[in-house]
Amino acid sequence: GPKMVEFHGQQFQINSKNGKPLFTVDENEVVIGTDKLRVTGPEGALFEHSVETPLVKAEAFKQLRLESPTRSLSMDAPRGINIKAQAGNIEALSQMDIKLHSSDGVLLLDAETVRLPKLPEGTRGGSGISQGLYEICVCPDGKLYLSVAGVGSTCQEYSRVCQ
Repeated sequence: GPKMVEFHGQQFQINSKNGKPLFTVDENEVVIGTDKLRVTGPEGALFEHSVETPLVKAEAFKQLRLESPTRSLSMDAPRGINIKAQAGNIEALSQMDIKLHSSDGVLLLDAETVRLPKLPEGTRGGSGISQGLYEICVCPDGKLYLSVAGVGSTCQEYSRVCQ
């Protein structure tokens, strides 16, 4: 018709000039066989269920965003997930908690400097010269706080910070 093309059959296929299948549709799946799939809509691509792909990549000099505005975003991989920024920062922002959990390993912070700028400071518990050094203390509930370092530990199990 003038506003629609309708096809009835077991399979529909569009091939390139050299016979390579570019687009194939049957009752069970749709296959796009090009080397690159580009979605040019301003809203990007919308998937109602899961997406499975070996590579998600932005165009050169364009920002890549994976976004779920109203629900959670999940990445699952049986052999690990690697997030790498070759020439920039990696930033995780959350209105609520950010949880890092390892059920069978360690949490490794491997950097020249690790900063916790909003960590509360406890009272000096021991004697000695601190030389501007601090120790990180842990409350019974797992909350962390800084304490001015002394000759011995200055952490106090019932520090006012733990209350």
